[in-house]
Amino acid sequence: MLKQHGLSVESLPHDVVELILERLPVDSLLRLKSVSKNWKSTIDSRRFQQGQFIRFRQSRGPDVLCGPHGYCSDEDTCYKILFGRCSSKASTVWFPVSRNLFCYGSCDGLLCLYSRYEKSASVVVNPATRWHRSFPLSNVQHLIIEKYNKREVAYPFPRLGFGKDKVTGTYKPVYLYNSFEFKLDNVTTCEVFDFRTNAWRYVVPSSPYRILGHYEPVYLDGSLYYLTKEETELLSLDLHTETFQVICKAPFVQPHSSDLYSITMCILDDRLCVSEKNWPNQEIWSFDGANKTWTVMCFIDLTESVSLFEERSFARSSIAQPSIALVDKNKLLLRGNDYFHTLFIYDLHTKSFDLLFKPPKPVGPVYYFESLFHV
Repeated sequence: MLKQHGLSVESLPHDVVELILERLPVDSLLRLKSVSKNWKSTIDSRRFQQGQFIRFRQSRGPDVLCGPHGYCSDEDTCYKILFGRCSSKASTVWFPVSRNLFCYGSCDGLLCLYSRYEKSASVVVNPATRWHRSFPLSNVQHLIIEKYNKREVAYPFPRLGFGKDKVTGTYKPVYLYNSFEFKLDNVTTCEVFDFRTNAWRYVVPSSPYRILGHYEPVYLDGSLYYLTKEETELLSLDLHTETFQVICKAPFVQPHSSDLYSITMCILDDRLCVSEKNWPNQEIWSFDGANKTWTVMCFIDLTESVSLFEERSFARSSIAQPSIALVDKNKLLLRGNDYFHTLFIYDLHTKSFDLLFKPPKPVGPVYYFESLFHV
């Protein structure tokens, strides 16, 4: 069209070119980087990527990423990644990794996979571009492997945190764990991976409060969040200053040993939320960061979800159904705690459940995230 009017792409003002590029999908942007050095510099810039990231989210809504373990062949094990919105057909991408890697979560469209008890390097993956980078095991992972090799029965599995320093734009994997569980000094120990030096380092001082280590930490707006063990308070780790702060007391019942997994943390609609299950109901609390207060977002009657599971005992258990995301502001995505990690949708208006995805066989945990693809 431009050539028909005697114009070329280079004749367009660069701010107009940027507006056009921001509206294109990632696969097109990757091809257009070869058009010129100016376009490549623009597409690679953090400012452009943030603008494209926000625009993509606002225009398309949350995309879904689902990753069960699977096999590429008899020799190789892979991590299977599915793309697509709730209403669209998913496509598949394979990454050759250990089948024992666990998926922590996503940040800016990046996934962080890690191993609990094998000498498999952790890896950060961009499913949209197939870029990935591995990084070595942390000190605590080596301690876990040592306990595993000694065939010790009871030992903790610290959860990996992954987020971004908002000031520098640096991504940081983090391990925060209770020191006494590994016969170490201090109350807690915190390790942060530095991609610049390709090495783990300790954060000193670490948190002065023991954490509930069986909960996944969650990332929001430059900080990782944890629940403390003594008073069930909300603890934050600022990923720029690398300092800890107790935000407020959480209004949840202190979990006992019999129902350690009755509470799960999550991010819904850019807000920190906590789900608490007490059969037959599940209550979701939303945190107001400005006022440091908790409000009840919704109550879910789980009796209607029993038919989605082949084993009803899983639906009736005290384990909370992890909340994943809000779609179209009124549909809640939940992951079941059955063998298959069934995925289903709860409509907040109609109070009804619909099955979304169930693997044909229990091949491993199925993870489900808002996937905000960027370059």
